[in-house]
Amino acid sequence: MTGHDIQLLIITVCSILLLIFFIVSKLRLHPFVALLVVSVGAGLASGLGIDKLAKSIEEGAGSTLGNVGLTVALGVMLGKLLADSGASDRIASVILRGSTRRSLPWLMAAAAFIIGIPMFFEVGLIILLPLIFTVARKLEQHGGTKGSPYILVGVPVIAALATMHGMVPPHPGPLISVSAFHANLGLTMIYGFICAIPSIIIAGPVYAKFLAPRMTVRPDNDLLDQYTAEKEVKEEAQPIPFFTALVAILLPVVMMLIRALAGIFLPEKSMANKVAEFIGEPVIAMLIGLIAAMILLGYARGADTKKLRDSFGSSLKSIAGILLIIAGGGAFGQVLKDSNVGDAIVHLTAGLHFSAIALGWLVAALLSVSTGSATVGIVGSTSLLAPLAADPSINTALLVVAIGSGSLFFNYANHAGFWLVKESFGMSMGETFKTITIVQSIVGLVGLAMALLLNLIVG
Repeated sequence: MTGHDIQLLIITVCSILLLIFFIVSKLRLHPFVALLVVSVGAGLASGLGIDKLAKSIEEGAGSTLGNVGLTVALGVMLGKLLADSGASDRIASVILRGSTRRSLPWLMAAAAFIIGIPMFFEVGLIILLPLIFTVARKLEQHGGTKGSPYILVGVPVIAALATMHGMVPPHPGPLISVSAFHANLGLTMIYGFICAIPSIIIAGPVYAKFLAPRMTVRPDNDLLDQYTAEKEVKEEAQPIPFFTALVAILLPVVMMLIRALAGIFLPEKSMANKVAEFIGEPVIAMLIGLIAAMILLGYARGADTKKLRDSFGSSLKSIAGILLIIAGGGAFGQVLKDSNVGDAIVHLTAGLHFSAIALGWLVAALLSVSTGSATVGIVGSTSLLAPLAADPSINTALLVVAIGSGSLFFNYANHAGFWLVKESFGMSMGETFKTITIVQSIVGLVGLAMALLLNLIVG
């Protein structure tokens, strides 16, 4: 490890500390501005170069908005339609009717577990926000819940979505490792589920029960009203059937799951696989889901089309700030990536003598924390450990799971998901740290412990 590597690591740590200072100190900079200022400072300090620095910021912000922003915008419009039509309220009522306050976090975790199988974290959260807010608001109105019902309901969802995103194929990250290590896909999925379940339980319902009474988090009223608005209906209008509401919210999930299964079972160049890849792309799936919901919940029920259009327009206003902050997080992560912080992490771990599973977890965690991308953590650690996969004594399926769980560890200020959770739930930096950062750290540590335990059992 060189002096330059150490310098890059110090710059990364100082950048994150400076970002926190800008946001929580008396300066009270808007997170979007703070992220851009810190990105410029980190790039200059690391010697990235003025010409490359500007391009890095633009590329990071643009790619993040392209990957996440469009999907978030479509998801918010879908969420607004679900709320206005009464579909979210219908599903929430069914969930509440069949549950107690004690079982509710478990039911929400189970729902997110199923939805999270094919979905990226950010996409799954946007789809489930109307349900989270509607259920939590009903709890809030009925009283009897200490602390924040939004934390009680939201934390299990965050835990389940994050766990499935990083640890279980057919998500792209784990599939990259499966391909590079030539691991058995079926066995990897089995191990992934075995490791994921206790991770979700501890980081989700168990941690939510501990945390919720100690927090008073409540989303911004505008966003809350948008997702939980009760529909003004005529007396003769029929309520949304539960099955129709379920189809409207699950259609994008089904299309993404079809894409994932097609990638596993269909020939890569077949027309069926290409079609499945297209409709299962998050942006396309959300677009098709939104159009289908407009037909099922709007046009087919005689909705006022002008009100429908105006409703979509108003829904986008409330997330403009969120999208900019997510873009700023993407810019910060890209600057760190282009500054070769990842290479410094690789050099740091090169001389460590750990087991392959522990080393894979550590490298993925360090890369993810430093670059703000779980995917970078998975790809980087997979590349580093690929030569070890030839050793028959190494359980490559468990190595894939360990790397995925490491990539989830300590999701913080340079991750887009951190800002999405923060702004969606209206939390401070400290409150967001207590939720998504701690939740994903628990998931990462439990995932590692389970991978090591299974490695001892199966040899």
